Amino acid sequence: MKASWKNLSILWIVKGNSMRKRRMMDQINVVPYIDVMLVLLVIFMVTAPMTNPGVVELPKVGQALKQKVDPIVISVKKNSKIEVNGKSYKKDALLVFLKQKLEKNSDQPIVIAADEKVKYGSVISIMDLLKQNEFNKVGLLLKPE
Repeated sequence: MKASWKNLSILWIVKGNSMRKRRMMDQINVVPYIDVMLVLLVIFMVTAPMTNPGVVELPKVGQALKQKVDPIVISVKKNSKIEVNGKSYKKDALLVFLKQKLEKNSDQPIVIAADEKVKYGSVISIMDLLKQNEFNKVGLLLKPE
């Protein structure tokens, strides 16, 4: 019995005493891969609710967060008047006053306390003016409920 190697796509199968010709398959059987993927999917679906998502533990507020110096409080009244310590200022005069105050203590923060009836834009314009003139420690004063 001679096997010819001329055509490689033909596979010779020997069963018992007889020899049969069988063509080689040119397709991949993906059914076992699908079975494995479904098993993995089920495993992940079962274990996903059991995992603990990343929990961030925030620090507690305590005495360490109190500021060393009292802030400069800029009050904005209902009529959009700007006051510091009860004295009225225009925007240019306010900048001169703040520069003089911060020459002595550059770490002193500035806080804006605006009436709730004041338009949002006027408060933001004051904050923007302070930021443009390189006053970096600027914040808003809020009343806790």
